[in-house]
Amino acid sequence: METDETPRVLPFQLQFDKPVASQIKIAEWNPEKDLLAMVTEDSKILLHRFNWQRLWTIFPGRCITSLCWRPDGKAIAVGLEDGTISLHDVENGKLLRSLKSHTVAVVSLNWEEDGQVIKDDSVNNSTYEDRTSRFFPPAPRIPRMPGLAPGDTGFMDDSDDSFRELSNSSYQRFNILCSGDKDGSICFSIFGIFPIGKINIHNLSIPTPFATEPATCRLSHASISKVALSKDLCHLIVMCSGELNHDEVESAERQLGMHGCHCLRLDTSIFWKRKNELHQVAQQASNIEDLIEVIRASLSVMSKQWSDAMHTFREKFDSLSSLIIDHGLDSSPQEEFLSLLGGARTSPPVHQFLVNSLGESGVKRVSKVVCGAGKELQHVVLDHLQPAAEIIGFRMGELRGLSRWRTRFQGIGLDETLINNATEKSGILLVQVERFMRVLSSVVQQFLYDQDPVKPFLELSEVDIEPDMETLQRVKELVHFGGFSDCDFLRRTLAEEFKQMESSFKEAFLMPFTTISRKMLCKDVLPLFALPSSSASVSVSVPISVTYYKDASTSVSSYLTHEHGFIDYISFQIPGDSSSNIANCIGISRRFMHSLSNSSIEESASLEAVLLSVPDGYHCVDLSLYKEGQIVLLLNESTSASECSGESCMMIVQADDLPFVSIPRSGCINTWNLDQLKDSVTHLRLENEKVRNIPHSVAAPLAVGASRGVACVFAARKRALVYILDEDEDDVSDGE
Repeated sequence: METDETPRVLPFQLQFDKPVASQIKIAEWNPEKDLLAMVTEDSKILLHRFNWQRLWTIFPGRCITSLCWRPDGKAIAVGLEDGTISLHDVENGKLLRSLKSHTVAVVSLNWEEDGQVIKDDSVNNSTYEDRTSRFFPPAPRIPRMPGLAPGDTGFMDDSDDSFRELSNSSYQRFNILCSGDKDGSICFSIFGIFPIGKINIHNLSIPTPFATEPATCRLSHASISKVALSKDLCHLIVMCSGELNHDEVESAERQLGMHGCHCLRLDTSIFWKRKNELHQVAQQASNIEDLIEVIRASLSVMSKQWSDAMHTFREKFDSLSSLIIDHGLDSSPQEEFLSLLGGARTSPPVHQFLVNSLGESGVKRVSKVVCGAGKELQHVVLDHLQPAAEIIGFRMGELRGLSRWRTRFQGIGLDETLINNATEKSGILLVQVERFMRVLSSVVQQFLYDQDPVKPFLELSEVDIEPDMETLQRVKELVHFGGFSDCDFLRRTLAEEFKQMESSFKEAFLMPFTTISRKMLCKDVLPLFALPSSSASVSVSVPISVTYYKDASTSVSSYLTHEHGFIDYISFQIPGDSSSNIANCIGISRRFMHSLSNSSIEESASLEAVLLSVPDGYHCVDLSLYKEGQIVLLLNESTSASECSGESCMMIVQADDLPFVSIPRSGCINTWNLDQLKDSVTHLRLENEKVRNIPHSVAAPLAVGASRGVACVFAARKRALVYILDEDEDDVSDGE
């Protein structure tokens, strides 16, 4: 091994060496490769510039298990141990949205946008104008609970436009956030905020495409390692460990199944084929869900404000009832006050109450509290609840129009009947809001003791509100002229109406979710290497990298032939305790998602792979695909001494120079595909490759940014080393 004193052995320029406060377990460069997001062992998120200037640090309060960037670099998705996915604003780290898509730890996140760039704008229908802005002012924000400082509720400040920008999908390229958890569930969200599908790899019927007779197999005890959508959104590659068995094998023989690491290819072409339709639906539905949260918070704030006002009122007036009983009278407090207002003689309990308990100042205070609460509720309705309800009605009208275009939108599950029902519910809510405003106006003008007309509207009351018969009859007559088919809405409270509207929305949006989920099928499986049976119930963690590169032979103008637009590269380390004969090697396969493109087995030989033997005395810590056809390897020296005493190196391997071998596909799953390469292993040599020695032991992760040719390595003693990978890259100041 050569030393750092020889210039030609220094292909990587060390940009700087910086201390880190805690060990880093996750690190990802943004798409522009000038920001680095890192997660520490104690689950803090750090954001640094390329020059290592720290922008912010946040602590979600729960264990972080995965992280990825939105394709435009404006938001970060963070997977948590409890199954939550949180989206954070890159500008300040603030929480933008939380999605509870999973019930267990989210172990892999991948956020991809439509990679098809179409030069002819007349063909590009993927950008839509949101017509809502033509007719409405900006959408209302969530009201702040009185008495709380900004940020105490977790809502965005009034001056912060991050949340609105996140939700504004009108001018975003269509993108999908894909997340996988440790129990095998994979969820899909459009723009990262609108759930559109969910599958579980245990429930997939996995075909054996090259079998002489049709056969399927299934995975059991499987755990996901990585999920990766292709750039055209047509394929999903899933790296997982588990046991693969034929469906028809009897239970007594299932112990003969293949336990190891497998690669699945799922057909997600529905995202590409229906991206225009899905874009339009997600644009409306995601904004509707935002507005639903505004209404929910408005009802909560109004209920709290009114409850506080009534508590003050009861504190002053509850003693009157006790005084009436103590004096042996049969009248009610309301009758006593009406008698007083009518000029009758003041009864002893009322006189005692007015003189001793209430007083002039008490009357003024109670009147101010009750009337003030009524006015505050009016402001919440006018500034938040009513505008949100009006915009929801408009957006549901847009969806209603789309649902009638059956040839385009029925295929993605936009059901006209369910959308019509949800549209009617949004209209009924508007009527209920107007009705509630009339009640508030009466309260501000006059408030009667022992009568609370506001409270029933803000609670999920089991007692129906009885409208007058004449009004009810008119509502029924309006059905014949296009009125609401639900004539009982006048008997319901505002809170109950909101609950019914929300339920109708969930039912309407569940149909596209279910429809898309059913259309994502497993098309192929690639058994990679065996694992010891003792690890059957344990998640195996090995360095894995999946990347898609543009196929240079594909013309941009032929964008409809999306099947051949990209080439997949899958790199992974075969662990030293693997039960196969290729332990401690690095496997690289390519064209897995094209191996079924041709109709016959003879023609389907496009799957290629190569095995790289790690140099003696080293083991692979992490790896990453870099630019087109290059792989960056991070190797540690194998030593029995202290972890900090060893050395390491970083190596770039040119994939085009590697002797890839075609892998014949077999219909029998009891064959580890890479075992076919054990006689043609390529041995890596430190003196022949592009290598940089590192005088410290290193640890995962290896963060590589391809566009700027930069790599961040986390060494022992809590150091972060940033290297420029290409000799011809421009030098960047480390900006202390």
